[in-house]
Amino acid sequence: MIDLIQSIIPYISGLYTLPWILVGFLVSSSLTLFFPQERIDRTMKQIGLIILYCFVPVLVFRIFFDTPIGLRELFFVILVVLTISGMYVLAYIFALSRIRKHDLKKSQARLYMKTVLTNQGRSSAFVGGAMLTIPGWGVPAGIFMAFVGVALFAVVPYTLLHLNNREQKERDEPVHLPWFLKVYPWYFISFAVAAIFLQRLTGLTTRDWGDFGILLRFYTALTIPAALYYVGSGIHPNDLKIGELKKLAGLDKEETDEHWRWVRQIFLLTAVYTPLVFAAIFGLLLILNIIPASWFAVIVINTALPITSTNMFLVPYGLDKRATAHSITWSTLICVPVTVLLIGLFSIFF
Repeated sequence: MIDLIQSIIPYISGLYTLPWILVGFLVSSSLTLFFPQERIDRTMKQIGLIILYCFVPVLVFRIFFDTPIGLRELFFVILVVLTISGMYVLAYIFALSRIRKHDLKKSQARLYMKTVLTNQGRSSAFVGGAMLTIPGWGVPAGIFMAFVGVALFAVVPYTLLHLNNREQKERDEPVHLPWFLKVYPWYFISFAVAAIFLQRLTGLTTRDWGDFGILLRFYTALTIPAALYYVGSGIHPNDLKIGELKKLAGLDKEETDEHWRWVRQIFLLTAVYTPLVFAAIFGLLLILNIIPASWFAVIVINTALPITSTNMFLVPYGLDKRATAHSITWSTLICVPVTVLLIGLFSIFF
């Protein structure tokens, strides 16, 4: 049985996982023939919570535990922290400039800022998992995935929770968050802390755990296809109409809804401006021979990844739901092919 499980792991890892986006879309679309879309969405939200609580923290635990941090890796960790912080600083500056340009009022400005900042988070632990299997990329890809996970599932929710609590004090009828969103940042970070502590204490990896290590790697490997299936299921056929694409591109002259301007700006920030800025920065470092090619590839690809679908769980913190949903959809549709192309090209040249 263990041998069978071990033989399956390569087929639920790497680029083999990407078709699960299409599977999720096709299955969800087929189910609309028999069930209302609202019922399907409710069911998928429950499945998403299971992934969020039962799979993602364990995956991050395994990545931290299997990635010993030496001096070389420590330098890369510093670059990763600076990169992720820089991405959010870039999003803050971008959002602030749009707020001033369009003269958004206090409540709208606050909503826009939180929505833009949150949607700078990327699907590194999902689509980016394809990089773990490429020779020479495994350690840096694992480090980036782990720290993006900390930012997405601990730092950002904690910050949003703090802002939400402050905003609710200003309301006559405060909206209370569900308990599972309040505790999740602490729940998630406990797995990362435990992994680092155990790794430093024992010096072991899951490959030293025998059959249990194989079972753990199999369990965490399931996270990627499950999450990508969830991403695909969130793409609705109505979102793929030519008219929707024209609205995204700003080609529909009759469209005056502020919503599409927000979606377009978020898409440009995440899919165009951010990857170009960091490609330029780390391209220069590569040319100057300050960083190896594998680091350049991992960082650039991670900055070009689509927006994480788990941002939909953060909507109760005070995000714009429609803008977040449409941004995730179009970011996924356009950035996933770009990511696959970059992985293919960079794996050949770097």
